[in-house]
Amino acid sequence: MFSRYNFNTEQHPFHLVDQSPWPFLTGVVLLNFVLSLVGWFYMFSFSIFSVLISLFSLIFCLYQWFGNIIIEGTIEGHHTKKVQKGIRIGMILFITSEIMFFFAFFWAFFHVSISPSISIGGIWPPFGLDVLNPWHIPLLNTLMLLSSGVSVTWAHRAIIAGNRNALIQGLLITILLGLLFTECQIFEYLTASFAINSSVYGTTFYLLTGFHGFHVIIGSILLSVCLIRAIKYHFIRLHHLGLEASIWYWHFVDIVWIFLYLMLYIWGGR
Repeated sequence: MFSRYNFNTEQHPFHLVDQSPWPFLTGVVLLNFVLSLVGWFYMFSFSIFSVLISLFSLIFCLYQWFGNIIIEGTIEGHHTKKVQKGIRIGMILFITSEIMFFFAFFWAFFHVSISPSISIGGIWPPFGLDVLNPWHIPLLNTLMLLSSGVSVTWAHRAIIAGNRNALIQGLLITILLGLLFTECQIFEYLTASFAINSSVYGTTFYLLTGFHGFHVIIGSILLSVCLIRAIKYHFIRLHHLGLEASIWYWHFVDIVWIFLYLMLYIWGGR
């Protein structure tokens, strides 16, 4: 009788992954992280330590999990065209879910801004609220993110052309622009005259810009990992799926910011 381990694994284009504890552990740590955040919001004294422990545990689990994927695809060569197609479809579905995520918050914003209630004076923005000038820091942030979209596209074109040095330069410029964007966003929060509890305007403003800023941080981390991998010769012209997925994610962040800037800062501002 033949065992399933006796078959030649190259008879089909799919990769049967080895058993790994990291997906399960990541789910457990993520659940604990969410519960710890809820406890922190309710001012439980022990929760801040639980949040930090869960955060570092989550980073460790993701590092191990994604590290195994990099080894399978780049070093062992298990990511065939069929496997890459499946991963691309998964990334497209993930970005689609992110679009729905932001769509919900935009829906809330339009619901309260197009027909403002009497409780906020029947006007938008609410009376007495000093909103931010869209032509100062928000415009600078817009220019930086649009420039980062150009530089990351340059990096993508560079790897397709086999130009590794241009790839590294493009990724480095994009990461620096992402960090500058985050710093300007933090400065904007510190100097804003309203908070997240300043009527429904403050709530929608900080939810939209805050979650977008979180996505910028995640995108910067993904591109930083790609930069390290590019320096270590992990990407070639015909095999750079991790880089491609990260670039898709960054373009999604750019597009969301354009809508956010036009709708929240300009149309929904003073």
